[in-house]
Amino acid sequence: MELIDAHCHLTFEPLDADVDGVVARSRQAGVTGWVTVGTSLRDSRLAVELAGRYERMYAAIGIHPHDARDADEAAMEQLRQLARQPKVVAIGETGLDFHYNFSQQPDQRRVFAAHLEMAKVLELPVIIHSRNAFDETIEILDRRGDGLKAVVFHCFGGTAEQARLLFAKGYYISFTGVVTFKNAEQTREAAKVVPLDRLMVETDCPYMSPEPVRKQKPNEPALMVHTARFLAELKGVEIERFARATTQTAATFFGIPPTSQR
Repeated sequence: MELIDAHCHLTFEPLDADVDGVVARSRQAGVTGWVTVGTSLRDSRLAVELAGRYERMYAAIGIHPHDARDADEAAMEQLRQLARQPKVVAIGETGLDFHYNFSQQPDQRRVFAAHLEMAKVLELPVIIHSRNAFDETIEILDRRGDGLKAVVFHCFGGTAEQARLLFAKGYYISFTGVVTFKNAEQTREAAKVVPLDRLMVETDCPYMSPEPVRKQKPNEPALMVHTARFLAELKGVEIERFARATTQTAATFFGIPPTSQR
């Protein structure tokens, strides 16, 4: 069994202090591919550097909606140049976060739209962060999304109805360990309706360790096997089939090999 962690933050503390150990434990557990995701210009540079050090590690680059206030045209141009580096496989995470509103909503909308235009020009898929802003995110995608290679809503916590809308539009949906939490019935109902060829699994580490290791901090890719097994049981498929299908889904989305060469 081999899995791809479709969204992790290996440049974040405390994982950045022991990436060798994180990767070794991950491989031992069966998670043998990683997309480490940037959330700022500095963090995106670190993600690209990190991806260059490890086989089957890739980078996504972007400016998180929390930091949209800092994303002027100079920063976006630097991001465009960085996106041309080897092993950059996606733009993001980008989107809207109307829960915290750390950046003003007009800035979030502006930077989200700029990321979408960048992804179209570079022919890269987009990783979407959307919190308390589902309708607004869809509205921008409807206006700006023509020509995008692919779109994934990461760390999905929406309803089954919203999930159906997303895959009807051809989008992908990625689930974290949140789906295992006792109070996450809405997320589980959504996961039930997402086809395996549109479903990915991620950690979003170092956050949100899954049950039964929820108290373990930090989260790391090795723990994603618990989320994968939970989702496989939820969807009534054997874990080996689930792993093959969702790994192929991630590989197709990011344009990377589905399995390691052994």
